[in-house]
Amino acid sequence: MRKELPARKNVRLRGYDYSRPGRYFVTLCVKDGHDMLGNIVTSVGAIINRPKTLVELTKYGDVAEKAIREISVCYQGIFVDKYVIMPNHIHMILVLQSKHESGGRLIIAPTKVSAIVQQYKRSVTKLIGFSMWQKSYHDHIIRDEDEYQRIWQYINENPEKWTEDKYYG
Repeated sequence: MRKELPARKNVRLRGYDYSRPGRYFVTLCVKDGHDMLGNIVTSVGAIINRPKTLVELTKYGDVAEKAIREISVCYQGIFVDKYVIMPNHIHMILVLQSKHESGGRLIIAPTKVSAIVQQYKRSVTKLIGFSMWQKSYHDHIIRDEDEYQRIWQYINENPEKWTEDKYYG
């Protein structure tokens, strides 16, 4: 029996403009928590003979990864700084950069985080032929460098801590 995932609720910051330049921690989940994106595997490192935990992507995980790499191609001034594809969810740090015109006027990215996530999900759905995504997504506005470093480390260590993850099940 699958572990029930946490209930979804609207946690968007009321009144916040999600097209503002900044860094956003985004989590997308597979519907019903099914492990469709990959499998956790342990391999022995060639140099130091220490076990390394990795995510071996499925064909759906491969499509999801390719679509992540396309985000910066589709959206000028927007890129994924760090990501991990887990068996049933994806974590990423999405960066919206500000742009300057020649007159020094600040131009805000015209695309909101929600539009980028929706387009990403649509793209993957179209490529695999069905929707595997849970409705909505989780996001967090990264407010400072310390928080950014903690989230970056969390993403980096997520495969090694899979059995402790709230999405494990």
